[in-house]
Amino acid sequence: MTPEDRHPDLRALIRTVPDFPKPGIQFRDITTLIAHGPGLAATIEALAGAVPAGIAAVAGIEARGFIFGTALATRLGLGFVPLRKAGKLPVPTIAEDYALEYGEARIELDPTLIDDGEHVLLVDDLIATGGTALAGVALLRRAGAVCDHAAFVIDLPDLGGADRLREAGVSAHSLIAFDGD
Repeated sequence: MTPEDRHPDLRALIRTVPDFPKPGIQFRDITTLIAHGPGLAATIEALAGAVPAGIAAVAGIEARGFIFGTALATRLGLGFVPLRKAGKLPVPTIAEDYALEYGEARIELDPTLIDDGEHVLLVDDLIATGGTALAGVALLRRAGAVCDHAAFVIDLPDLGGADRLREAGVSAHSLIAFDGD
């Protein structure tokens, strides 16, 4: 059974924007899903149903990972740990650089938010090449977390990100896959 077999209505709530941000890209826009109350609630319930036992906190990657991660953490009664873009946190941080198609980026974490050995679930809206997610996992692990599970609303399996996470020892769960992008 494919992820979309389990959640066919959610797939219909995700808008595809052709040629954004450049020609040939099929951008999967989740703002239409977020704006649909029952769809957003169903998304959070579906993600909650896939969270393994023993998770103590949820970490989300800025920006759309904050939306799903915070809602999921609230649903599970757990704390939320933000992985922020560089320069956004007012306290000492640790950072992880990662490659983008068009350059490099950095995410940061306040390491005092993680207890050593704490099991943390990484959440983001979409997994494509896996660069951002792998940086998030590395950052959480450097802070002392056990991060061996990640959850996404969308997977673009042709880009190999979920496979890269699995190679790094992280189980990657997604609700919907869009092939060919």
